[in-house]
Amino acid sequence: MAARVNHFALRSLERVSMPVRFDRQGARVLLLEPFYGGSHKQLLDLLAEHLDADAAVFTLPAKKWHWRARTSALYFSRSVPPDPAYGVLFCSSVLNLCELAALRPDLARLKKVLYFHENQLAYPVRKEQHRDFQYGYNQILSCLVADEVVFNSAFNMESFLSSVGAFLHKIPERRPPGDVASLIRPKCRALYFPLRLADAVRTPTEAEEDVAAADAKAKADTERDAPARPLHIVWPHRWEHDKNPELFFSTVLKLKEEGLDFRLSVLGESFAEAPEAFSRCRPLLDAHVLHWGFAESREHFLGILRRADVAVSTACHEFFGVAMLEAAHCGCYPLCPKALVYPEIFPAECLYATPPQLLKRLRQFCRRPARARALRVDTSRFSWDVLKGEYRTLLSPRRRDETTEPLGARAEAAGREEGRSVLPC
Repeated sequence: MAARVNHFALRSLERVSMPVRFDRQGARVLLLEPFYGGSHKQLLDLLAEHLDADAAVFTLPAKKWHWRARTSALYFSRSVPPDPAYGVLFCSSVLNLCELAALRPDLARLKKVLYFHENQLAYPVRKEQHRDFQYGYNQILSCLVADEVVFNSAFNMESFLSSVGAFLHKIPERRPPGDVASLIRPKCRALYFPLRLADAVRTPTEAEEDVAAADAKAKADTERDAPARPLHIVWPHRWEHDKNPELFFSTVLKLKEEGLDFRLSVLGESFAEAPEAFSRCRPLLDAHVLHWGFAESREHFLGILRRADVAVSTACHEFFGVAMLEAAHCGCYPLCPKALVYPEIFPAECLYATPPQLLKRLRQFCRRPARARALRVDTSRFSWDVLKGEYRTLLSPRRRDETTEPLGARAEAAGREEGRSVLPC
């Protein structure tokens, strides 16, 4: 029997910031992840654990993202041993798949699946002139050599494809002729990020802990749905500028100034240079805070979500939003911008169009918390149980009668038949 991936070892290696390597002789699926953290780690672990095909797993720790994007292809080309059993290569778009295919012709012949958690063409930067052209360009090249290109949402896919032309127009001269996006689109699809929803069920023990925490902090009523218990607001995002913590904190400080009662949990991972708003606002909100900072385990993270009433996003960019969907599944009312991916995944009543609308909605919930506690969003279409069949098909090797000619080459041929200019004259 083929060996399976040791997931305890995966977690242990990640904690000590070492590359994860499980070389399984005879494995049919090669899983590569240059940035093994967050949603990238969640997806890779889920695929390795649940897919029928045995998987060989190679990763790098989630540090120094820019260097991972620049150099991981060379690292994997030297670290992944040849194995004739491989039929499928799966990687995230952090990896420069074009470079890896050139460095390793044996891997270039596999069915190559490229997965976009985010795309660099639509990723927000404070000033456009600060955008590093190379990262987006690498993703375009990776799409051209991939056989299948998968995005975690339709918004992610369309924001990428619709930006290819304008992005390549930044090249000062000798731009690639023809419509490059038309070569990529035929092999693109949106396939939602699969969530583990079975472990997000509120337990009686957690309900008791919820009561104890509320009593200690607010002397609130012991019943979860009692009007006397203050509204519990959670912000479950990375501590970075693209999540717009400034808007969130300015909003909850206005709630405080109006004398409204609420409790607050600020979750998410912080980095060396967290936005100044976190340190400035923490003492101002101290009387309202139940939890502040990164949850030490997934169980702790889900426990806080299960105890909260409203989860707020103020993001300037979001291509899927794992944390908000997990919060919704745990019973939180998801309050999100009417933009980005959110209209694709949440009902209209959960969306706000302006900062004043966000303040108004939270003000209403503070005054009548039961309104927030009444809504339940159906998240089942994002569950692994629903999506696993599509992922298994995605990672199935080519049939023997299928051509091994790259899809990019086939798209070029189709373009020539239609009279489009796709190659230099």
